[in-house]
Amino acid sequence: MNKYFDLGKKLNTELLAKVFFQDYKLRLPKTVENKISKSRLFLEKKISDSSVKIYGVNTGFGSLCDTEIKKKDIKLLQENLILSHACGTGDIVPKEIAKLMLLLKINSLCLGFSGVRVSLIKHLIKFYNKDLIPVIYEQGSLGASGDLAPLAHMSLPLLGRGEFYAKKGIVKSNIILKRKGLKLFKLSYKEGLALLNGTQFMLSYAVWSVFKSIRLNKISDLIASISLEAFSCRIDPFSKLISFVRPHKGQLETVNNILYYLKGSKGFNSNSDYVQDPYSFRCIPQVHGATKDVVNYFKKIIEIEMNSVTDNPIIFEKENKIISGGNFHGQPLAMGMDYLAIALSELGNISERRVFNLISGQRDLPKYLIYNSGLNSGLMISQYTAASIVSQNKQFCTPSSVDSIVSSNGQEDHVSMGANSALKLYKIINNLTTLLSIELMNSAQAFEISNKKSSGKIKIFLKEYRKEVPFLDSDTALYQYISKGVDFINNK
Repeated sequence: MNKYFDLGKKLNTELLAKVFFQDYKLRLPKTVENKISKSRLFLEKKISDSSVKIYGVNTGFGSLCDTEIKKKDIKLLQENLILSHACGTGDIVPKEIAKLMLLLKINSLCLGFSGVRVSLIKHLIKFYNKDLIPVIYEQGSLGASGDLAPLAHMSLPLLGRGEFYAKKGIVKSNIILKRKGLKLFKLSYKEGLALLNGTQFMLSYAVWSVFKSIRLNKISDLIASISLEAFSCRIDPFSKLISFVRPHKGQLETVNNILYYLKGSKGFNSNSDYVQDPYSFRCIPQVHGATKDVVNYFKKIIEIEMNSVTDNPIIFEKENKIISGGNFHGQPLAMGMDYLAIALSELGNISERRVFNLISGQRDLPKYLIYNSGLNSGLMISQYTAASIVSQNKQFCTPSSVDSIVSSNGQEDHVSMGANSALKLYKIINNLTTLLSIELMNSAQAFEISNKKSSGKIKIFLKEYRKEVPFLDSDTALYQYISKGVDFINNK
């Protein structure tokens, strides 16, 4: 039986995750329809007065904003806009991101400030509910005039152009539409512009990144707990007294997680052979905690954005105004994603340092965590791989939001480059998952060698992991186990 989400409700991260991951269908309540219709009726009345110039409705776009469009060509203008702006290149955007784009665009139009017809929104809802997700390309957005090229590709199937994702690759939209019995959509005033103006490409990556970040923060604490135990670390740095005198929320949350995972561990609660541990172990609360605080900060930004109107111009029917502004500018998202990229990169950075220590031959652990080292290289090269990925992540941390290139003949003279921020962040998250897989492979190996009597939660977790990745008693090709570890983490 289908579950439905009534559009028009205020979204937050948890609700959006529920709707998206539990495959809810979208539904348009009558009250929301009425609000959208009022906005549309107001726009049509304004258009009927030929003396009123409305950007993108009866004028050209960008630097062509002063070019008046004849009344007979106004509808063609909207179709031309989508066709001319479908200029994306590069790799295909993952389907889950494209589906989020469609959902977030529908939600934004349902706020009732865009002047589109109810019929357009219902057509997009059909696409979403039937899992007809338009194919979108990564490159093309400057993150300022709206995510123009990506959103144009999202809109092409309305006209029978472009492609849909299918089980076997991608298929031309006109073929799928005929198969499903869906007619082409005829655009009207402002509708092409309302579809293309907006931050939904950036926002979809941002939302996905926050979903993933929350999960990876938890799993990184769990994997770090195994490393702490395997490396015979002290419990002292995880005393709540330390966090009480420096009460950052993320720091205390990390301490609570570590103590929860290691509750009942005899070794962790009594280790005293070493006076202090390296920073990559001792400072887990401070480093992991700082990342959590950045995630929570950015979560607030995206929750504002997912409930915002980001196209242009905006229709204020009650105030009798149509205002052209700059809500499509992606600077809040661009800067936030650059910040989150740094925070997540640091989770990988400190993870690699723990791997380095685990394979170093210290604290009664054999070099490279293998018996008969010399004949066997063990997990030596896993640290090389981790170091390579960490270095790449650091390069991806160069902020895109400080860059800008003038476009549209100087009319659009400052852009956010937030789309590039989004793509870098996506790569960093995938890299971080690999880094955590490498740490887990090393910490599980070290844990088993050290024969620790750990907590029940750690034992259960490692028992599940061992179903996918075995203990290594001699050299083998490690790439297969890193890959299996990535799948294991993604499924947790």
